[in-house]
Amino acid sequence: MGLQVGIVGLPNAGKSTLFNALTRAGAAVAPYPFTTIEPNVGVVPLADERLQWLAELLRPPRVVPVAVEFVDIAGLVRGSHRGEGLGNQFLHHIRQVDAVLVLLRAFRAADVPHPEGTVDPMRDLAVLDTELILADLATVERRLERTRALARTKPREYGEELHFLEQLQAHLNSGQPARTLPRTAQEQAILSGLFLLTEKPRLYVLNLGEEQVQEAQSLLQPLLARAQAEGGAAMWICARLEEELAQLDGPEAQELRQAWGLPPDAVQQLAHAAYDLLGLISFFTVVGGNEIRAWEIRRGTTALKAAGKVHSDMERGFIRAEVVSFADLRRSGSLAAARELGLVRSEGRDYIVQDGDVIQFRFSV
Repeated sequence: MGLQVGIVGLPNAGKSTLFNALTRAGAAVAPYPFTTIEPNVGVVPLADERLQWLAELLRPPRVVPVAVEFVDIAGLVRGSHRGEGLGNQFLHHIRQVDAVLVLLRAFRAADVPHPEGTVDPMRDLAVLDTELILADLATVERRLERTRALARTKPREYGEELHFLEQLQAHLNSGQPARTLPRTAQEQAILSGLFLLTEKPRLYVLNLGEEQVQEAQSLLQPLLARAQAEGGAAMWICARLEEELAQLDGPEAQELRQAWGLPPDAVQQLAHAAYDLLGLISFFTVVGGNEIRAWEIRRGTTALKAAGKVHSDMERGFIRAEVVSFADLRRSGSLAAARELGLVRSEGRDYIVQDGDVIQFRFSV
């Protein structure tokens, strides 16, 4: 799986309800802390009208979209960094994902208790931040202890790492997440090896009650300001209504969306937001007449590495990439017409793949 997003929040924030809406997987939902101990995992295919157009053009028996894997991680509580509420298990699950979806409760429901006693999304975010920062601080301090010992005997080799770790420790101690600390490429390599919880990109999601939908944008503003300051993203959702709509198909669901004031496809918007958060783009391959497939890669990936995404043999024996942009292909109407018009280019291994490229890799075995 190319992209795994962990759904994180306090108990009873609606994580499993959102997970059900995303995946229609029927994860257990109950108004009790720690309903989810082992994380539920579900896959959401990413809707892409370009892939749909290619499928309608070529009519292959197999069409494979990019998919986002969502992991429903049990709720964190105060003291999770010390192991409270099975916190060690949950923090371990967060370390495994590529990005974090922070779900914050705004809905009010007397039959669903809040672990903090009252509903306050920004306070809940502060609780989550504190727990994750303290867990990261413990990780950094363990690494610091080891690096200090090494730096005493090999100061030239470990001096820069020691200096950066001390900066990182001070940054976390000030209550700031690791992702906001400026770093060089060398320092980024150190950070990547620490697998810090607060280094992961975040998508903030405000979970509203159905009576709050009309004021959604104003309720979202504090969270949106926080996300923009961090270079992240924020959106709102009504998870309970989305879970209900996930059970319906076609016009009935769209009519209810309009009646309730919900966006046309909140689940896909959320999945796309998570995809964009990691700087991912899609390219497409056509295998004979049998398969059209979308592949996810990070923006800035070369043709050589993109070939390796499809198959390691293609990367090892890479000769060239025959590329046509989706926009050019659509204007020309077919691959054959695109070739006749000279729109299919021959690119080398250092070509930077663009979002929407349709590529055939030529390689030797």
